[in-house]
Amino acid sequence: MADDLNDDDFDSNSPSSSNSSTASEMASLQHPPLQKLVPPLNFCPVEDQLYRSGQPTPINFPFIADLRLTAVIWLELEEPSEAFVTFTRSNGIQIYHLGIESGADVENEDVDADASMRSSGRHPRSTNPWDQLPEHAIVRALDIIANKDNYPLLVCGGMGRHRTGTVIGCLRRVQKWNLASVSEEYRRFAGSRKRVLIELHIEAFDTSSVLIDPDVAPPFLLY
Repeated sequence: MADDLNDDDFDSNSPSSSNSSTASEMASLQHPPLQKLVPPLNFCPVEDQLYRSGQPTPINFPFIADLRLTAVIWLELEEPSEAFVTFTRSNGIQIYHLGIESGADVENEDVDADASMRSSGRHPRSTNPWDQLPEHAIVRALDIIANKDNYPLLVCGGMGRHRTGTVIGCLRRVQKWNLASVSEEYRRFAGSRKRVLIELHIEAFDTSSVLIDPDVAPPFLLY
């Protein structure tokens, strides 16, 4: 009698078939992908192919590599970590170090910038990481953001809260966001460590200092 049974007599949805499928799925879950993709602290897309975050660490490198970045804007006073610099070089990613007040690290400007500033009665470049970003560094960062040749692009530094928030906040001003929305976005990343002076700095930023060239600007700056 058993010889008279054929494949059509077995229901693929029977309990035994379902148990077999579940066992197979469980087995696959026990072997996760070899490469974990972990985003950096405070990572978030800002616009298409424009991202923000804190400083990436080695555990974040596979995730960052997946973004296929062209450039990184680094906003802290100190140099990025050696591991991150090595990673960017091996992946052909350019780093713009804009966190220092002297322009020397930005465009190979006068290395005696501090001396010239003292002689003119101005303060030399800051070495205090709590200081706000100088105006020219914000403008330079926005100039880089306003050129689609630098995309995909990551804006980052430290914890990705205050200096990164300053640049993104000023970008939103250029995009003509209302101040309430700009402040809400800054506070979302700064949390309980929000600084009123940074919000005032963003509010006072002169948006006319950023020139948008429609031939090279990304679409979100052309609205």
